[in-house]
Amino acid sequence: MFDPVAFLQTLIRERSVTPDSTGALDRVEKALTCIGFSCWRLPFQSPGMPVVDNLFARIGHASPHFCFAGHVDVVPPGDVSRWSHPPFAGEIKDGVLYGRGAVDMKGSVAAFCAATAAFIREHGAAFGGSISFLITGDEEGPALDGTVKVLEWMTANGHRPDACLVGEPSCSERIGDTIKIGRRGSLNARLTVIGKQGHAAYPHKADNPIPKLVRMLDRLASEALDQGNAYFEPSTLAITSVDVGNPAENVIPDRASARFNIRFNNEHSQESLERWINGHCRAVIAEMGGDYTLSLSSNADSFVTARGPLVDVVAGAVREVTGLEPALTTGGGTSDARFIKNHCPVVEFGPLNATIHQTDECIPIADLQATKDIYLRILERYFGR
Repeated sequence: MFDPVAFLQTLIRERSVTPDSTGALDRVEKALTCIGFSCWRLPFQSPGMPVVDNLFARIGHASPHFCFAGHVDVVPPGDVSRWSHPPFAGEIKDGVLYGRGAVDMKGSVAAFCAATAAFIREHGAAFGGSISFLITGDEEGPALDGTVKVLEWMTANGHRPDACLVGEPSCSERIGDTIKIGRRGSLNARLTVIGKQGHAAYPHKADNPIPKLVRMLDRLASEALDQGNAYFEPSTLAITSVDVGNPAENVIPDRASARFNIRFNNEHSQESLERWINGHCRAVIAEMGGDYTLSLSSNADSFVTARGPLVDVVAGAVREVTGLEPALTTGGGTSDARFIKNHCPVVEFGPLNATIHQTDECIPIADLQATKDIYLRILERYFGR
C-alpha cells in the first residue's frame, strides 16, 4: 500500500527550494520505478542560470496517454521562527500535515504517486494506455529550464501526451469545489517618458516628463479593457511602480518611469495590448509633446480548455468522490499549464490554496486522501475502468 501521507512527509523533508530539487526528484523517481515506470532525469541550463533538474516518467507505450504534471521545488520558508512547526519537518498535529510545499505542490505529487500505484495494482501495467509524470524543479523560479524544455524533449522523443492534469492547488473553501480550466495571460510593461532637466523655478525652460506620464497612466488605468466573457473575468491593469529617481526638490527630472502589469483574458494578446498601450501614449504625446519608450515582457498567454472529454472526466471524478459540483474557473495567477496547453488539453486540480507560500503552509490529512481518491477516479474514468 502506497501511503500518500508518509510520502508527502518524505518529500517535505527534502529542502528543495528552487532550483535545488534533486533530492525530492530522487524520491519521486525511486517511488515510480518501484511501480514499473521508466524514468528519465532531464537537467537543463540556460546561460548564466543554475542547472535545473527535472523528471519524466512513463508506464505503458500505447494511447491514450495521460500525463500528471507538477513540481517539487518550493519557495523559501521565510522567517522559520514564525512557523509553529519546522517548515521542513513534515510534522502532523490534529490531523493536519505542516511543511513548505504541503499544498504547493508536493501534496499533489504524493497524491499522483499514490493514485497511480493503486490504479496499477488494481488493473496491472497493461491497462490499455500510458500514464506519465512531468515533474520539474523550476516552477517557482524563472521557469526557463523546467516544463518548457521537458515538453520539447517529450515531443522529440515520442512522449507527447493526449491529456494532462496539473496538480496546482485549485480549491478555495472545500476540496473539490474548483477546477481551473484556463488561466489569464500576464504582460509586464515599463513606460518611460523622456523630457528635459531644468530648474523648478524656470519650468518653461525644461520639459517635465511627469505630467505626461501621469496623463498616460490615468488614461490606461481608467479605460476598461473588456467586460469579461463566459470563461474569464474582465482583464485588469495594475500600476506597480512610479519612479523619477530625483532626490532634489528644485530640479525637474529628465525622465519619469512607471511599471504596470496587465492580467488579460482570451479577448487580448500581447500584440493587441501593445497597440492599445501605444495608442494612449501617442495620444498624450500628440497633446503635450515629448517622447516615450515602452518595454514589454510576457511568457504567459491566456488560454482556456473548453468543456470536452478531459474536463468532463475530471469534473465527474470530483463529483463522485466529494459530491460537489466543481466550479470551472480561470482565475488566479499563472502556472506551467500555460506551456502544456500548446501540446495537449490541460486542466488544473489540486487541494485548497489557502496557505500557499505562507507561514505554516499545511494540508489536512483528509484533504490529501481525498485528492488521491479523486486522482485515482480520474485515471479510472479516463481509461474506461
